[in-house]
Amino acid sequence: MKSTQKIHVLYLDDEENNLHSFRATFRRDFKIFTTTSPTEAVEILKKEEIHVILSDQKMPSLSGVEFFELILQDYPEPIRMLLTGFADIEAVIDAINKGQIFRYLQKPWNEHDLRITIQNAFEMFTSRRALEQKTRELEKAYDELEKFVYSASHDLRAPLVSVLGILKLAKEEGIPEESANYFSMIETTVGKLDGFVQNIVNYYQNMKKGVLMVDTDLDLLVDGVFGTHRNFEASSSFEFVKEINTANPSYKLDELRMKMVLNNLVSNAIKYQDRTKDKQFININITNSEDNLVITAQDNGVGIDAESQEKVFDMFFRVAEDDMGSGIGLYIVKEAVEKMNGNIHLESTQGVGTTFKITIPLTHE
Repeated sequence: MKSTQKIHVLYLDDEENNLHSFRATFRRDFKIFTTTSPTEAVEILKKEEIHVILSDQKMPSLSGVEFFELILQDYPEPIRMLLTGFADIEAVIDAINKGQIFRYLQKPWNEHDLRITIQNAFEMFTSRRALEQKTRELEKAYDELEKFVYSASHDLRAPLVSVLGILKLAKEEGIPEESANYFSMIETTVGKLDGFVQNIVNYYQNMKKGVLMVDTDLDLLVDGVFGTHRNFEASSSFEFVKEINTANPSYKLDELRMKMVLNNLVSNAIKYQDRTKDKQFININITNSEDNLVITAQDNGVGIDAESQEKVFDMFFRVAEDDMGSGIGLYIVKEAVEKMNGNIHLESTQGVGTTFKITIPLTHE
């Protein structure tokens, strides 16, 4: 809305003299609509865009508060102000509670003060309208983002997974030695892209979805995560160790986010394994106290240098330019843990390995 637009003011009052006085005073400043009839006031609202409504409180057919209450549902946008010659505190309270007024003004009005008040009311009107427009734009962007994530999880991942499957079949049937290196490079690149797409989906799900607590079998949860990664070529010599020492086999947990966390930690352990060692492993250890579940993910990979440890949970941070990761996985882990009201702690030594310790509060029903 242009700032040069005239403010449209509707004034309802049962005294004609007040209406004439108001029109004479403010006709140069505002576009004025006046009436002594609430019914006619509603007709004006139907035909004209009104920014500010002033109403007298004491009228024979209905009060100003009752008029505001009457029009509020159909015409919520105009800013409402109440004028009265009576110092009636109950009317003020009623107007605020029922009519949602912007200001309460006593007669006779002060010309300067009333002009400023109407201008302030119009600023509120334009601010509210701008906010509503931004809200609609945000809702549209949110819908488009949802469609994009759906596309990423189905239309993008499906062909990537197909390519990886075809590469695996090709390797099993035998690839000429001179081509093996090219196939390996294709597989690495496609796998990296698939991991990045999956992380985008995880990020969106973590941001959008509320916490959903369900009975979660810890054995099945860890077995499912390990099963997902056992078939990767990079994990052919990898050892998956599970140690669950809890009082109960299952707990009320946010299973979706628990899977996100464990999948990322196991994937990282495989990605950054130290191939100079005789045996590579990831150990998932789960214990519980009375109030918390404690999950430790320990590997003997290449480790993380001390300076990088402070940044690994930042979005898109990578230890090196040739880092095979997307830089979003550990960010998602930290966000998911915090969504579950937990915390995560990292300890790592280069050449020795990395340990993540996660504490998740338990719900007691």
